[in-house]
Amino acid sequence: MNVCFLMYPWEDIKSPENDTSLTLIHECAKRGHGVVICTPSNLTIRNSVTSAFCTILNRHEKVPASIKSFYKRTTTREEMLPLAGFDVIFMRAEPPLDPLMLNFLDSVKDDVFIINSVRGMREANNKLYTAAFEDPNNDIIPVTHVSKNKNYLIQMIEESDADKMILKPLDGFGGSGVILIEKSAMGNINSLLDFYIHKKDGSSEYVILQEYIEGADQGDVRILMLNGTPIGAMRRIPGEKDHRSNVSAGGTVAKHKLNPQEKKLCQTIGAKLVKDGLYFVGLDVIGGKLVEVNVMSPGGITYMNKVYKTRIQEKVVDFMESKFLERNAAFLRKTDLKKRVREA
Repeated sequence: MNVCFLMYPWEDIKSPENDTSLTLIHECAKRGHGVVICTPSNLTIRNSVTSAFCTILNRHEKVPASIKSFYKRTTTREEMLPLAGFDVIFMRAEPPLDPLMLNFLDSVKDDVFIINSVRGMREANNKLYTAAFEDPNNDIIPVTHVSKNKNYLIQMIEESDADKMILKPLDGFGGSGVILIEKSAMGNINSLLDFYIHKKDGSSEYVILQEYIEGADQGDVRILMLNGTPIGAMRRIPGEKDHRSNVSAGGTVAKHKLNPQEKKLCQTIGAKLVKDGLYFVGLDVIGGKLVEVNVMSPGGITYMNKVYKTRIQEKVVDFMESKFLERNAAFLRKTDLKKRVREA
């Protein structure tokens, strides 16, 4: 099996032992699969063939057991390769999503198994995916407003029964731009909304206003979903000087066992994720409610492996291999049928 990881540059991996993408690459290499990486900016079309300037990882005689050693000892070479020649394309590019990248992938989506699907990423790359999820009683999705109408947002804050709400940009990631607002500071909210909505070039941006979930100050739960089923979870605890629990924002991690409400949430949204081709995603959950779905490069494998003494990457690569075998078997059946019909 040959896998193309569409991600950040190989040399930009700063902390190999904590990098989820590298952990998945390492597992593929251990199993003898061919691995290349390319960045979205290296996609190209030549003679109507969608290709990429790829960094090919040279094979090891014996793959180092340590991920850090694997990264240090791996040599690479560069070559332009057609994307349709790969068995799997694994999306690991960091947000925000580049819509042009999806246009390139559109041309090969019928030839290659892509994690996650082009359609799924296109629909779910921003926070509208959860905001528009059908949940009339707000059982699993907190009350959410998405707008660029400042007067409407102020009205929603004033009418809310809660004293606190969360404000964040629609296209933010890694906890960037997430702030806690309080009714007691309404005098500041007008200027905050101006800052978030109105840009220097005269354009405007959508923002999300969401009910504050009690217990959010104690952190959130990151759940990794594979093919609609949870395969790992951890609690992310905010640092002393930051309300955000993202590890990239200084948060720490701890073990977490899914409670009945979280299991129900996973079961409810799991079927939709698979239907939308979102096979490997990260759910951010607070108080049993879904706050965000991460579909581009969900992290957490390395941290979950440490606290649970497990190897989640093995389940992910097992899934990739199963999809490869399914597609290969289907191709062989079609080839055999064509041959038999031709010879009849």
